[in-house]
Amino acid sequence: MTLDIITSRALEPTRHGFFGRSGGASSGIFAGLNCGAGSSDQSEIVAINRARVASAMGVDMPNLVGVHQIHSAEVAIVDGPQATPPKADGLATKTPGVALAILTADCQPVLFSDPESGVIGAAHAGWKGAISGVLEATVEAMETLGAKRENIRAIIGPTISQRAYEVGPEFLDSFLSEDTSYTRFFANGQGDRMLFDLPSFGMHRLREAGVHTADWTGHCTYEDPQRFYSYRRSCHEKEADYGRLIACIRL
Repeated sequence: MTLDIITSRALEPTRHGFFGRSGGASSGIFAGLNCGAGSSDQSEIVAINRARVASAMGVDMPNLVGVHQIHSAEVAIVDGPQATPPKADGLATKTPGVALAILTADCQPVLFSDPESGVIGAAHAGWKGAISGVLEATVEAMETLGAKRENIRAIIGPTISQRAYEVGPEFLDSFLSEDTSYTRFFANGQGDRMLFDLPSFGMHRLREAGVHTADWTGHCTYEDPQRFYSYRRSCHEKEADYGRLIACIRL
């Protein structure tokens, strides 16, 4: 089966892709291209899936570089294969032939490129990482490598949409304690529930950081089970685990 790779014209000519679940070797609840080594899927099958991604990105497997994601604002600057992935949620590089990889299953996968300086970045931005500043930290890390934030383009890939992201009042309170204007990213749900607009919040943080080109591909992970994995959907369906999508960018 052919790999499902979503791209954005805004990131061209930088090679990149937000990979859907089609074209993988996993089965059962992981059916498709599960790239999460931290899942309970068979490790050798996950390795096959990641090898297919590396091939699609035109890099050797060791050059498909990720991080041990911890929902933080930590960013790692990389220049090649990592023996032990650092604990972080963002990456930046200016090294040709290195593909930066982020895993998600509802959180925002964000790919960055400054084609003028030849610097790229990637970030895993769930609500915790986004409000903690992982997007801004990734931009700053890219600047240390020579990027200029006014030239950086950032695209948010498949993530959970507001229609599917129901949260409680304590979640809203955590945002309002940061900035009362953040109410605009919430809509009323049933009872005391609210609906949070994660991709709009991500785009806001990027633009406030001086990234002029910031957009979302418009794909909701929760609402399209044939195409995407979703942590929240797996919880609602009482599944034992869930697959992880991968997003990559390389020079």
